[in-house]
Amino acid sequence: MEPIRIGALTLPHKAVFGPMAGFTDAPCRRLMAEHGAGFTVSEMVSSRALTYRDHKTLSLLRPATKGAPYGVQLFGEVPEIMGQAAAMIEGEDFDFLDINMGCPAPKIVSGGAGSKLMLHPELCGEIVAQVKAHTSRPVTVKMRKGWDDEHVTAVECAKACQQAGAALITVHARTRAQMYIPGIDLDIIRAVKQAVDIPVIGNGDIQSPGDALTMLRQTGCDGVMIARAALGDPWLFERVNAAIEGLPEPPAPNLQARMNALRRQVEEMVDLKGEYTAMPQARAQAIHYMKGLKGAAALRRAACSLTYLSDLDSLIDTVFTAQRKLTD
Repeated sequence: MEPIRIGALTLPHKAVFGPMAGFTDAPCRRLMAEHGAGFTVSEMVSSRALTYRDHKTLSLLRPATKGAPYGVQLFGEVPEIMGQAAAMIEGEDFDFLDINMGCPAPKIVSGGAGSKLMLHPELCGEIVAQVKAHTSRPVTVKMRKGWDDEHVTAVECAKACQQAGAALITVHARTRAQMYIPGIDLDIIRAVKQAVDIPVIGNGDIQSPGDALTMLRQTGCDGVMIARAALGDPWLFERVNAAIEGLPEPPAPNLQARMNALRRQVEEMVDLKGEYTAMPQARAQAIHYMKGLKGAAALRRAACSLTYLSDLDSLIDTVFTAQRKLTD
C-alpha cells in the first residue's frame, strides 16, 4: 500500500485530522497525532489578519508536539493578500500550507472566502499560484463539492488548483448549501480523483472504520479526513488505521484512559492560553468525552459549567461516581 506523499512529505497513515475552528488548537492536534492521525491542520487563519500582524491570529499558528506533519490553513479571497500572508509565516514551524476553499460559515463566505471560492475556479487557481510563489512548503487545498446543486464545481476547481501547483486536495463531499446536513456524495470524490494526478483525500461523515473503508473503496481516494467524530475519541484514528492497514482492531480505551486524555488536553490548553481563555473552550472538548457514558446528558450539562481547572477534576470524579452507581 503506497503511502500518501505531499511534496517531499510522506504521511505515516492514511487517516488525517481535519481543521475545525474553535477546536483544533495545539493540544487537540497533539492528541490526535499521538493516536495516529496522518497529519493535523491548524484552525483556519485569516490571511488579512496575518498581514495586520494580529496577535490573536498569530497565536493560532502554534505547532503541536511533533509526531505527524502539521499544516497551517489560510483563508482569504484576494490572491495577493494570500501570497503576502504565506510569506509572513515562512519562518513559523509547520510542514505544509493548506488553503481553505470549503468553510460554509456565513461570516466567511460573505467576504468571498471559504466555499464561496467554489463559484470561481479560475480564482482558486490564482490563489494557489500566489501562495505557492511565496512559500517553500507544499501547498494543499480543502474544498467542497461546490456551492449548491447548480454549481458543482469541485472538478474544475481541483484541476485549476493542480495546474497552479497544489500538492494535495481534500474534498468535503457536500455543497455549501448543504452545510453539514447528513448525507454525502461519494461520486464527487471519485470524480475529482479521476480528474487530477495529485493525492486526493475524502472528507465527510467518517465516524467508523467501516465508513473509511467504504469511502476508500467507492471513490479510489488516497486517504480519509476525520474531524468532529474524533473529538473526545482520538482512538478512532487507531481503529481506522488498523482497518485500512489490515491489522487487528485495537482494544477500546477504558474509562481511566479517556479521563486521563481529557485531563491532559485541558491542562495543556490552560498552560497555553491561561485559565480564563482556555476553560470556556474546554467545555466543548469535555462534552465530547461524555459520549457513550451512562448519564451522559447530566454529565454534559456539568461540562458546560467548567470555569476553573479544578472544576474539571470535580467533573471527572463525578464521571467515575456515576459509572459506578449505574453499574452497581
